[in-house]
Amino acid sequence: MADRVTVIGWDGSPLTAAARAALGAATLVAGAAHHLALTEVPRTAERIRLGSVALAARRIAAHRGTAVVLADGDPGFFGVVRTLRAPEFGLEVEVVPAVSSVAAAFARAGMPWDDAQVVVAHRRTLRRAVNVCRAHTKVAVLTSPGAGPAELGLLLDGIHRTFVICEELGTGREQVTVVTSDKAADHTWRDPNVVIVIGGPAGPAGAGDGWIAGRDPGAGPRGWTLPAEAYEGRLGEGETETLRAAQLARLGPRVGDLVWDIGCGSGAFATEAARAGAAVIAVDRDPGACARTEAAARRFGVQLQIVHGTAPHVLENLPEPDVVRVGGGGAAVVSAVADRRPQRIVSHAATRDEAELVGRDLTEHGYDVECALLQSVELDTRAWTEKERSVAFLLSGVLPDRMS
Repeated sequence: MADRVTVIGWDGSPLTAAARAALGAATLVAGAAHHLALTEVPRTAERIRLGSVALAARRIAAHRGTAVVLADGDPGFFGVVRTLRAPEFGLEVEVVPAVSSVAAAFARAGMPWDDAQVVVAHRRTLRRAVNVCRAHTKVAVLTSPGAGPAELGLLLDGIHRTFVICEELGTGREQVTVVTSDKAADHTWRDPNVVIVIGGPAGPAGAGDGWIAGRDPGAGPRGWTLPAEAYEGRLGEGETETLRAAQLARLGPRVGDLVWDIGCGSGAFATEAARAGAAVIAVDRDPGACARTEAAARRFGVQLQIVHGTAPHVLENLPEPDVVRVGGGGAAVVSAVADRRPQRIVSHAATRDEAELVGRDLTEHGYDVECALLQSVELDTRAWTEKERSVAFLLSGVLPDRMS
């Protein structure tokens, strides 16, 4: 095992005395090509070109001597430190950090970033990174080949955002470009780069108080679901607070998800899914419902994409969902949604016959189906008399091969 492993961050500025001393004593140095070309790297040291960090870690673990790993920015922030410290390698590391590429990008843009979401986009995570950009007003995306500014712009089709693209930060070829998201695919961008994605309505009052980094979980009213008064009393028959709470519990929308809300009505469910951090596309054939949903989103400071049209035809060109609420359209719409294979689907029915029809269709599409009869009775607590009663069959379907 290596006697000592030092991980040195590099942001293009001269190395610190501690970093130079560690490099001078190194018998093995791992890093990218531009790191290994630094004049401070000893000529006699064994050199490892970093591709797979895990493979490099195995070689370092087997090395008898002093090892140094060079990495861009802060190696403890989406960097190599996590892999090197994995129990399978048994390495104890000392870290000499530098300014992270995300911090450098926001500095070049002259913007604060404690309220930003930070995501990494690889080919396998690109869709989820795009969903975060849909749902939040300020996002930094650490890109990779095949998941860069052009791909982000293409997948944000229909959503207007401003991109601040920072290429090769800390090098002599550093360049900062500001473009709209629809123009990002018109250019070829150099790696590595960081994309700051900005746009959408401002958050609710108090969101900038600065007590926690990223999205403030305390912004807006408390609760998964809100009473009818929060939506100006315009809730439809299938939008009761009890039913919405049960639907949210079964779908579990979260950051990185894309939620479809079909038949959005007042916008209550769409708004509450967005408050959970998910990206949401709200669909309704009624222009009034679309206007109410837009007003609700604006009132609570969340971002929604609102699509006016009739399901299932309007769904054909929408991006792939993770979870879906079908608030209107019945079995025909549920069937069209199931064809797109989201992880989870919820719907409701007013009668048992309708519920059985929807349930059979979900089962035929390979979903595990549950159905519950929800009955809620609202009481006037001044006289403890019944004010309102609602009954609905709640159906939920989960794909067994997509349980996460």
